[in-house]
Amino acid sequence: MTLATISKPAAWGPPSATVAQGLATLGEPDADGRREPVCAFLYDLEALRNHVGAMVEGLPDRCRLYYAVKANPDRRLIEALVPLVAGFEAASIGEIRCIREVSDTAPILFGGPGKKDAEIEEALDRGVERIHVESLHELRRLRLIAERHGSVVPILLRVNLHDALPEATVTMAGRATQFGIDEPQVEEAIQEARRCPALRLDGFHMHSISNNLDARLHAQLVATYLARVRDWAERFELEIRCVDAGGGFGVSYDERPDFDWAAFLDELGPVLDAEPLPGAALIFEPGRYIAAFCGYYAAEVIDLKRSHGRDFAVLRGGTHHFRLPASWRHDHPFEVIPRHVWPYPFVRPTLAKGRVTLVGELCTPKDVLATDVPVARLRVGDVVLFHRAGAYGWTISHHDFLGHAHPRHLFIGRRCGDEERAT
Repeated sequence: MTLATISKPAAWGPPSATVAQGLATLGEPDADGRREPVCAFLYDLEALRNHVGAMVEGLPDRCRLYYAVKANPDRRLIEALVPLVAGFEAASIGEIRCIREVSDTAPILFGGPGKKDAEIEEALDRGVERIHVESLHELRRLRLIAERHGSVVPILLRVNLHDALPEATVTMAGRATQFGIDEPQVEEAIQEARRCPALRLDGFHMHSISNNLDARLHAQLVATYLARVRDWAERFELEIRCVDAGGGFGVSYDERPDFDWAAFLDELGPVLDAEPLPGAALIFEPGRYIAAFCGYYAAEVIDLKRSHGRDFAVLRGGTHHFRLPASWRHDHPFEVIPRHVWPYPFVRPTLAKGRVTLVGELCTPKDVLATDVPVARLRVGDVVLFHRAGAYGWTISHHDFLGHAHPRHLFIGRRCGDEERAT
């Protein structure tokens, strides 16, 4: 198997040589000569380490980079990130357990709008660093749990601002959503938190948008956060230890450029130089922007067919493994990996210089990964390699619908073995 040449410059980088080697091992016959079609996720852990290392290296001293585990909670990614990031953000007790399976001491921020009492109690037992409080009711429940626990719990109040915010793929604030404390309720939340000795109000959390591609506007958004927190600190005489500005740094799945991390830090520099909150740490907690680039999803073409004037390629795989394209309704970036072995005695079905819709093996017309996209050549037996599949892929998908076999999972550049099957 060899990598195809991409005919025009793409908005994503080509796989590394080690990923190409991993691809070459897929689809080989077993000892009995039987062969299963290629279907696998591949994760380039060395590329992940290099990417995150460069992100951390450019951070101003007062900033901290956390990883939002929801993007991909696989323990092998967490293992790779523990030495690099300042900590992890978890949105459930299950994610906290995943982190603690890897590290007993890594700092954890516990967020999410639906925390249950038992989750909060276990999170405290597992030594989370801070809890993001999403509502007045959650604040009151946390106060009782903290008092029973006999400890002082550091918290951040998550606030849904009443501001015009930049447009992005997903918006969680600046409009009616289930996230955070509505801004008019902030004063009441501050007063309640201050009355409770078992809670320590360290600051505020504002994660308003997701997958924003505009670095300049994102820096302005963070400046808005800091100005608002400074106002609250002055009005209510608060000691601000931390502002969590969330993530939301965008990954492009089309021809638009990705979020420019260096430009973002350049734009943010003058804001931080003005010391809007002296001594306070500024936390960023991206998930997609950390994990997306290191992952690939490979699926072999099982069939080519023409229907009502359109061409379809049926893949071994689909949205039950990789739901992101259907969820966000985009054509996911890919390239064709030619495979030259053809074991059948009849002519190999081929589509040349045409447009094709890439579909999966499910019995639903919604099982689509890309619609009416151009290909130079695509044959049954070739492999379609989807790029940027490291975030919001396998774990957001409905794995067991129709009972198809799970894909293989290869972790390239892992310190203790390269491959394990997902469970």
